[in-house]
Amino acid sequence: MSPDRLHGLCVSRHPGSPGRAAGWRTPPPRSPPYTYPARRSLARRPLYNRRTHPLTGRACRRAGHLPRAPMADPTTADPVQRSEPLSRRLTLPALWLLVINGMIGAGIFGVPAAAEQLAGRFSPWVFAICALLIAPVMLCFAQLSSAFRGTGGPTLYARTAFGPFAGFQIGWAFYVARLTAFAANTNLLVTTVAFFWPEAMGPALRVGLILLVCGLLTWVNLVGAQTAMRSLGVLTVLKLLPLVGLALVGLVGLDQTVFTSAVSPPGLVDLGAAVLLVIYAYVGFESGLVPGGEARNPQRDMPRALLLALAIAASVYVLVQIATQRLVPELALAERPVVDAGAALFGQAGAVIVVLAIIASVGGNLLGSMFSTARISYRLALDGQLPPFFAAVHRRYETPWLSVLVFGAVAFVLAATGSFVWLAVISVFVRLLIYGTCIAAMPRVNAAAEESPDRIRLPGGLTIPALGLMVCAGLATQVSLASVLATVALLTVGTLLFIVAAWQRRRLGIEAA
Repeated sequence: MSPDRLHGLCVSRHPGSPGRAAGWRTPPPRSPPYTYPARRSLARRPLYNRRTHPLTGRACRRAGHLPRAPMADPTTADPVQRSEPLSRRLTLPALWLLVINGMIGAGIFGVPAAAEQLAGRFSPWVFAICALLIAPVMLCFAQLSSAFRGTGGPTLYARTAFGPFAGFQIGWAFYVARLTAFAANTNLLVTTVAFFWPEAMGPALRVGLILLVCGLLTWVNLVGAQTAMRSLGVLTVLKLLPLVGLALVGLVGLDQTVFTSAVSPPGLVDLGAAVLLVIYAYVGFESGLVPGGEARNPQRDMPRALLLALAIAASVYVLVQIATQRLVPELALAERPVVDAGAALFGQAGAVIVVLAIIASVGGNLLGSMFSTARISYRLALDGQLPPFFAAVHRRYETPWLSVLVFGAVAFVLAATGSFVWLAVISVFVRLLIYGTCIAAMPRVNAAAEESPDRIRLPGGLTIPALGLMVCAGLATQVSLASVLATVALLTVGTLLFIVAAWQRRRLGIEAA
């Protein structure tokens, strides 16, 4: 570079230097570099669609972002106005799909034989009796769901009535129990696939299939609620078509002996055992109440979804039991009663159709379980009881993507290693604990929640909640001691986690929502 050029650059950067007064030549000003105009769609797109950073939980400071609005205290009289960053896209059919897939899993394909063994020809009545017994519990949840618009379901109800500790314990127990059930059902799905492909039970292929199932379900849940609901709808149709076909056979073959004294009830002991067996075919409905923050009108649609699912499930169960009684001569001894009924109707093709329905049924149950359970960790993170990254919402798909990824990864590890077995005993008692806690929360929720046009009130005051608590207490007396002890250990771990989370919030100066 020449001396003149070098001095000119110095003068241009230091205008007060003596060189400018002495007449030193300065270079001409450079034209600014050309800048391409930003695309309109990208220029107005925010970095995140949440008010807080998905990893740190701090308020976003970029243009177009406001500090996070304070969330309503769930113990105050304003629980229905909780802020929700998720889009409200779920309608009544989507909520019904979640409820019905939580209720109708793989159990209905094996329960008819056990019910026949305990109750004989009276077994269709057992399914009807169990529907009447579970009805008060579902009515209580219908009233609770009509009072809230937020995500969380049972954990939100318990937190509103009894405070953050109760809400966290219910959410923690719900999460672990559903995670364990997910791992068990994933293994059941692989076992069912082995009906067509026996080599699938080999160690390497089994782990590969489990990875495929968990990965596919995780991807479906990541790419949006609408995609998950469409997939769930397809699986539900594939599951219900064979069952409805068998139900029609049962309806055509219905005779008066089913409803007359010609069919006498079994002994009290056998009847009680049959009721305890069959009533668990009606549980699992609470999964459809968790994504309330994504429903367009949760206070109106969730109670309707519950009652509609109960009516359909009870009708299908009763008629399928009648059909299997007609089509399977030795029903009490059958290992696969519904598969045998399909084979009696259409031969080997009928058996294959029913096995495919079992695969679709388990797949629908897994898809709905992952969709709902991932929202539990998301809810707890919103309430400040889990690390903030669990509340991260994907910018494009608007799903709690990190919660979904964590659930899918842990479920794969449990299913592949078989370490879910020792946790399986907690499922029954945890479910009863959730039901009882939510029913006991009804008086406080009724006092705290604001009135709305879609709010429902059960007739008879506390009569229906009392009946629901009696049903839960009666079922709890039949729970094994191992299940109770495992649940107590689980809640103890939850207590320690709650204490650690509270200490961490105090250390960082963060207040729980």
